[in-house]
Amino acid sequence: QVQLVESGGGLVQAGGSLRLSCAASGHYAMGWFRQAPGKEREFVAALSWSGGSTYYADSVKGRFTISRDNAKNTVYLQIYSLKPEDTAVYYCTAAVYGSGSYSDARTYDFWGQGTQVTVSS
Repeated sequence: QVQLVESGGGLVQAGGSLRLSCAASGHYAMGWFRQAPGKEREFVAALSWSGGSTYYADSVKGRFTISRDNAKNTVYLQIYSLKPEDTAVYYCTAAVYGSGSYSDARTYDFWGQGTQVTVSS
């Protein structure tokens, strides 16, 4: 069973920064999704198994950075210049068994419990 534990969410003013962490029980291709109230879950960023490729939603390019500490099996999502529309629950996810588009939630097999990010204006 793959375990994913997110942390780092909180209440931040617009323009601020946050770093979300996801501690995984192994090494996988990883992704971050988010879900705002009343909206569908949406892709944010992903990191290939090798770490050599990163992928971002157009809405976050230039403000979000995904990275990994291999020694800790921890994936990070650094968020800069936060906007109120970034308010959402952020989920870490791992692709273990299959493959597919990194932006497709169906590619991923395990999900964390989510961490709330709230951006005040």
